[in-house]
Amino acid sequence: MSDPAAAKKALRADLIRRRDAMSDHDRAQVGTALAGHLGESPLPIGPDSTVCAYVSIGTEPPTGPLLAALAETGARVLLPVTLPGAPSPLEWAVADGPEALAPGRFGLLEPTGERLGPTAVTDADLVFVPALAVDTRGVRLGRGAGFYDRSLVGARGALVAVVHDDEILPLVPGDDLDVAMDWALTPGAGFRRLSA
Repeated sequence: MSDPAAAKKALRADLIRRRDAMSDHDRAQVGTALAGHLGESPLPIGPDSTVCAYVSIGTEPPTGPLLAALAETGARVLLPVTLPGAPSPLEWAVADGPEALAPGRFGLLEPTGERLGPTAVTDADLVFVPALAVDTRGVRLGRGAGFYDRSLVGARGALVAVVHDDEILPLVPGDDLDVAMDWALTPGAGFRRLSA
């Protein structure tokens, strides 16, 4: 397929179908496995680090256990907030636990604390990024709205796509607006370095 947008749409539909077929039990095991890899992270995670993460929804690899494990490290954890209107860079706020989350746009759970603005991501040592797939070059396939690509342009920390093991592909269609990932985190293999 020579049209990147059409190729992305077709791949996105296939990946979503596969995720929809996963059982709740298997999905829960994925969340536990992802969190279990935090202790072997080759990236800075601890009391002196800032980590941007996200609250998973639907059939995404569950991040609840990962967020709990991040809190135990003492890292400062920031979560995204989507703004009304057209897709724009995400804002960020400090994560204060599951009780400090409220419903936001697109069915997301978002932090209720003070907003730090879209540039807060530039201070993060590490950014966990939702993805449907990523390839071995670091090209990420998201849901298609562009919130993360707009947000990550100025990020200086390591960018980590969170995916299932079979969602690291040889090639994902991309374009000039796609921000490359540095790493992937999968339930089976843990942290895997990607080559840009």
